[in-house]
Amino acid sequence: MTIKEYAMLAAKTLADKKAEDIIVVDIQGKATFADYFVICSGNSERQIATLTDEIEDKMAENGLLVKSIEGKQGSGWILMDFGDIIVNLFTKETRDRYSIEKVWGDCEFIEVEE
Repeated sequence: MTIKEYAMLAAKTLADKKAEDIIVVDIQGKATFADYFVICSGNSERQIATLTDEIEDKMAENGLLVKSIEGKQGSGWILMDFGDIIVNLFTKETRDRYSIEKVWGDCEFIEVEE
């Protein structure tokens, strides 16, 4: 699988588990730490925890292990580092507060069918 295919697999997994507002951002050429961001919103801290577990399992099933997971329960934001892919899971309120998409607004946004 290519890195882009893994990013799209993460996005599809999130969609299958009812995450909302899922986007994949191609940050190649703009950042040296990763090639893709996958960003989504969950309706609650509990859903974000479930999404985190599901992404970790699905990616591992397909040969890509998570390097680290950052964020505390109750923080509204979990970051999963897969090396060339960073998955950001937010509560809606936290996502609105940080507006991470605006920081990367000059990058290509890849459409994800939910």
